[in-house]
Amino acid sequence: MGPATFSDDLPTSLADLLSNTLILRQTAPYLPVAALCNLSRASKSLHQVVLQSPEAFRYLDLSPVKSAVVPFDGPLDVGGVSFRAERMDEALTEDDFYSGPLRGIFARLEKIHVLRNIHTLILDGLSVTAELVKELITEERYNVRILSIREVKHLNERKLQQYLRYAVRPSRPAGTPRVKGIYMFGPRDPVSSPPPSTTKKPNKSTPRGVMSSQGAQIGAEWNQKSSEALNVALAQTEDRWYRSSGKMILKRPSAEWAEILQACEGIIAFDAVLCRGPRHDPSRVYTREGTASGVPHPASFLRPTIATVALGPSGCETCHSCPEGAAVFGQSTKSQFPLLSPVPLHGSSLRAAQIPHTTDGSSAPPLIARCEDCLKGRWCERCHKWWDEGCYIGSTVAQRTELQQTELTESLQPNGTSHLIPKQTIKVIGVRRDCFGCGHTCISCKELFIRTCKKCKNEYCREDNEASSDIMCDWCNYTSRRTVEMY
Repeated sequence: MGPATFSDDLPTSLADLLSNTLILRQTAPYLPVAALCNLSRASKSLHQVVLQSPEAFRYLDLSPVKSAVVPFDGPLDVGGVSFRAERMDEALTEDDFYSGPLRGIFARLEKIHVLRNIHTLILDGLSVTAELVKELITEERYNVRILSIREVKHLNERKLQQYLRYAVRPSRPAGTPRVKGIYMFGPRDPVSSPPPSTTKKPNKSTPRGVMSSQGAQIGAEWNQKSSEALNVALAQTEDRWYRSSGKMILKRPSAEWAEILQACEGIIAFDAVLCRGPRHDPSRVYTREGTASGVPHPASFLRPTIATVALGPSGCETCHSCPEGAAVFGQSTKSQFPLLSPVPLHGSSLRAAQIPHTTDGSSAPPLIARCEDCLKGRWCERCHKWWDEGCYIGSTVAQRTELQQTELTESLQPNGTSHLIPKQTIKVIGVRRDCFGCGHTCISCKELFIRTCKKCKNEYCREDNEASSDIMCDWCNYTSRRTVEMY
């Protein structure tokens, strides 16, 4: 007998599909909030599926919601004009004003009984006050586990630091705080934008040399893409913290934030970690004293600092390791790993936000991250090559140093035997600032990008001086009449 057919059965409806918890859990994070609300109004069955299932609003991104944006973004009460022009209640505080749109959204979500279903909340770029963050962390009506407040406005960081200290105090109630991870130091996740219109005419700009030509720009773009692809292939992961990505946090956090990360260790994780370099450990630091000239010694003690530079899994350029030991996911403590971007869509646990994903499914690469003070004079800002304290102690002034090293070369004898012969070689390590645009670079990057002008004998950067050529700087290569522009 063949397979049974049921011609009288109705086709599977959308409500039947979304009533499957697995399907709804995988689908809902890709739908905007407006789409979920419109879907709940389509029919009674969909209304019941969307509003009564805990998976529909588990992941909530309010960043693109227009009603969450404060209509008036200027400062309040500038000479008493702006405040009265808004026709607001005299008892309205600044916190109530700036957090008003989000509080209104949360009130509506609580009214339809879905506020406690939100486990991942993204408020990037919105007006978020410290008092609102405190409520999200401490109040029982919220059940947020992962909170993202990157690039928010009107956030009083000092108040937020006080609230975080209070939330992780030793005498806090059991099971609190519910928030296990906060994104706030890194940049926002990129938003996919529509392709540019083809009808718009490009702006005419003055030519600035061969580097401004279309071919040169295409070549530079492909060079950047190939460099990123090579970096991903070497690290076997697309997570930038586990690659030699360089600066991960453009704006350096204050020293108080390092103390907050220490206080929240093991309780709340952030999208940043503390630097574990030997200069932050009093028992392992090389020296505590400064130099005779008053300049800090390159190996002196440093206060706890947030790591802002991702160095990749290869380690030091010479010994291919690091004194503090690389952090290995699954073996090291959880406090040594940052929350990875983007925010996970289908998981609200700390592990889902911290676990790195490899391209070939292998084990995660080691994590090495440090602060800029630990890398001063020993990290190339272009190729991200670096040397640890054991291989190169550095100097008070960033400069390259020639070190004499002994390398063993194999020599073949006439009788067929071979033996090793020591050979003295000169190796240049360290960095120096030859170009303000490139920053501190190693000798290899200097040989690639720094040229000596054949005419004026001055050094110039081939990449930052767009009007230059391979043999002359931009000034000597400029063929037009030279005039002094007074204004």
